[in-house]
Amino acid sequence: MVSAGPAGPNPPASGRGRNAGRGRRAGEGRGAAGADRIGSDRGRLRRSGRESGPGGRPGPALTAALAQVLLHVLFEHAAGYALFAVREVEEIGLLLPQVEESVLTVGKFHNVVKLVAFSPFKSAQSALENMNAVSEGILHEDLRLLLETSMPAKKKKALLGVGDAKIGAAILEELGYQCQTGGVVAEILRGIRLHFHALVKGLTAQSASKAQLGLGHSYSRAKVKFNVNRVDNMIIQSISLLDQLDKDINTFSMRVREWYGYHFPELIKIVSENYTYCRLAKFIGNRKELSEESLEGLEEIVMDGAKAQAILEASRSSMGMDISPIDLINIESFSSRVISLSEYRKGLQEYLRSKMSQVAPSLSALIGEVVGARLISHAGSLTNLAKYPASTVQILGAEKALFRALKTRGNTPKYGLIFHSTFIGRAAAKNKGRISRYLANKCTIASRIDCFSEVPTSVFGDKLREQVEERLAFYETGEPPRKNLDVMKEAVVEANEVVAEVKRKQEKKEKKRKKREKRRLEALAAAAEEMENSVQEAEENNIEPKKKKKKKKEQEQEAATEPEENGLEEEALPKKKRKLLAEGAPLEKKKKKSKDLEED
Repeated sequence: MVSAGPAGPNPPASGRGRNAGRGRRAGEGRGAAGADRIGSDRGRLRRSGRESGPGGRPGPALTAALAQVLLHVLFEHAAGYALFAVREVEEIGLLLPQVEESVLTVGKFHNVVKLVAFSPFKSAQSALENMNAVSEGILHEDLRLLLETSMPAKKKKALLGVGDAKIGAAILEELGYQCQTGGVVAEILRGIRLHFHALVKGLTAQSASKAQLGLGHSYSRAKVKFNVNRVDNMIIQSISLLDQLDKDINTFSMRVREWYGYHFPELIKIVSENYTYCRLAKFIGNRKELSEESLEGLEEIVMDGAKAQAILEASRSSMGMDISPIDLINIESFSSRVISLSEYRKGLQEYLRSKMSQVAPSLSALIGEVVGARLISHAGSLTNLAKYPASTVQILGAEKALFRALKTRGNTPKYGLIFHSTFIGRAAAKNKGRISRYLANKCTIASRIDCFSEVPTSVFGDKLREQVEERLAFYETGEPPRKNLDVMKEAVVEANEVVAEVKRKQEKKEKKRKKREKRRLEALAAAAEEMENSVQEAEENNIEPKKKKKKKKEQEQEAATEPEENGLEEEALPKKKRKLLAEGAPLEKKKKKSKDLEED
């Protein structure tokens, strides 16, 4: 039983000695938990106005009262950390069905817990950092500050309830508070999680759900690996699709054989490979139309002149049934589908090979791309495979045989997926178990190098492969292999050279990319300047005609003010003559023209 206070009597509050003594006697009858009720103290402190200190922290009087409460509960929310004091804790009582139902109501739950301190996160980035720290079992500075300022000074007597055992161990190691998980703490945390928005002032259910949603999205994004070149999910999907394609191609090829076998049954005995058979079925079609002219096409498909000649002779003496054109069209169409699937499988295998060389080059160099991809797929990820010990990697994929052997007390399996490696096939029967154990050891080393190295290379995989070859030779001839220390020293030297070369290439690419980016920005700036210049020119062109009009008006006004040489004012002249006078020389020409007309 976890007690919330000492078993000794509390001093009665002033003016309430009789009631306090009655409550104390009743509390002694119920148990040690009932003797430590601080309701009267809390009410007195609230009336005196000293319940909380500055910044929402508990005041000195409330701290003294809460020092008697030994169980505190830490709750991590997306909005911040909250520390609750549990007033009455009785483990057996809290686990009763009636008490569990009372957790669902806010009013009854308020009588159980009291908010001591709440430390909100400053930003979304801070919330993400704290969440990552809690998930990894690390005590963050924000949580440390909250516990140091709000927990009782007597660390040995105080008990802190937490939801995760990892963070509890970190708090115990760094701050010295005893932590408890499960049981009563789990029930209290369940109620706090349900009524958290009502327990914290200023927090609504809508804002709490928004904070949880935003933090959940950012946490998920942070957990996803952003290095697109080293994503092992693509390898898992590729190897699964490759296995599915193998099954489908095998099934469809058998269907083509049965279907076309009615017409040309002898072809199955001559050509046994599925892909070649489908290509021949599409090329031959009706066997009666096969002639010497088709021999060259048959040789191109079969890549063997003798087989092509045998197919031609078998078509002339075949005992198959005749086939209608519509049936032949369907067979050829289905054969084309099988051929396209086979060609797609080849492309997928090349993609898997290139992806494995990027993600796990050492593992693929040691054991092959397909077997390495199967190991990664079975483990779930490259990181999980790197965490496995060599004994687990050795029997990975043979779980059924292992559990059956443990149940029947028989011999456990010696190998699982690594059986498909060429090393185990080349070893003698008595050495298969030994070489599988050695190969699993090297696979574990290779997967860890691939997972945790910044620039993965195939140097270590090649060296590990050489070691396995030497061990095979040792089992057969007795020639002692090289020491692992010497081999790894050579591999480290070569790997450093390769990494330096890769980094140099990356730097060159980065410089070229920056140059291209700089040129692009310069071109954009030049284009923007040209646009501005063109806009300014257009504006100037629009302004110039207005200026010309103003100049013309000014000239007309000046001409109107000046008197003419013959002593007549310009106002007496008609408008047309005034315009001509303003223009000057053209007026004389027009006068001459008018005189010429009069003479005519």
